[in-house]
Amino acid sequence: MTKKLEITLTRSLIGRPQDQRATVEALGLKKLHQTVVKEENAAITGMINKVSHLVTVKEV
Repeated sequence: MTKKLEITLTRSLIGRPQDQRATVEALGLKKLHQTVVKEENAAITGMINKVSHLVTVKEV
């Protein structure tokens, strides 16, 4: 069974480079403190690593 990750946007995107903004949007996050649940795979893990300073992640 694959793990599920709960990803929450905790820092603002104001002043961030366009690639980081696009990565956060690709994760499905639009507003501050919004949470999404995604299955863990290589693509999602890479996106989380790229914006790790903007999000918090918990295993579900």
